[in-house]
Amino acid sequence: MKAVNSLDNTVVADCYRREALINQALPAAIPAPRLQWIEEHDGWVILGIAAVDGGRLPTTPWDPDQLTATLDAYSITAEALSTPPAGLQHVGLKPVGEGGDFADWRNLARGATPMNILPSWVPLDLLDMLADLEGGWREAVAGNAVLHHDLRQDNVLIDASGTAWICDWNWPCLGASWFDLVLLLATAHADGHDATALFTQHPTARGVADEQLDAALAALSGFFLTSGGQPPADWSPHIRQHQTWCGEVTLRWLADRRGWTF
Repeated sequence: MKAVNSLDNTVVADCYRREALINQALPAAIPAPRLQWIEEHDGWVILGIAAVDGGRLPTTPWDPDQLTATLDAYSITAEALSTPPAGLQHVGLKPVGEGGDFADWRNLARGATPMNILPSWVPLDLLDMLADLEGGWREAVAGNAVLHHDLRQDNVLIDASGTAWICDWNWPCLGASWFDLVLLLATAHADGHDATALFTQHPTARGVADEQLDAALAALSGFFLTSGGQPPADWSPHIRQHQTWCGEVTLRWLADRRGWTF
């Protein structure tokens, strides 16, 4: 069950209402817990979502079997969402990045963003190369598939039989299916898995060029590292730490692919 007081947090309440609409429009093949009911009462928005039998978050670090199960679940999901189903078209899906550009490395390179926003370990001698890679992100991830757009370890549940379920469908958008894998596999890289091999073996990555993946990694790493350097957020006290970590794991996977050391 998920609940929020709409009188105190109208933004989150609207997200819950949108999630309810999206969840109900997902194709039946997708391994996602389904909405059972929604109620609004005395300022509260409450979603009742089906329980996953024995459901638990994947272990940290990534267990190989659980990672495989998650990648398999996303294969099914991506196939079902390779074109927008009619139900989801009515929700109003926009292309990834419609609300803004991933231009963080480029802004740093041209002095529009101060360097001190970055962690001290970030290699500034790579800034021009990162900015150049980032510049190709939009073309790299363009597509008409529906993306989950928040495929993180903590948005996955593993059931009693070892099957993975993909949860929290708040932010779907349109783009190339493989883009959902980038942050997920960056966390696997941080845990010692061969993220590049796992990426190239995945059905959604067929025909994806190295430059496309690297552009996506550059875009995400710049976004997360600069976001993590912003002032603390009252609404989520640990969000900056999490963003910085996401920026580090995406940048270190990119560095490994490019042969960079720092």
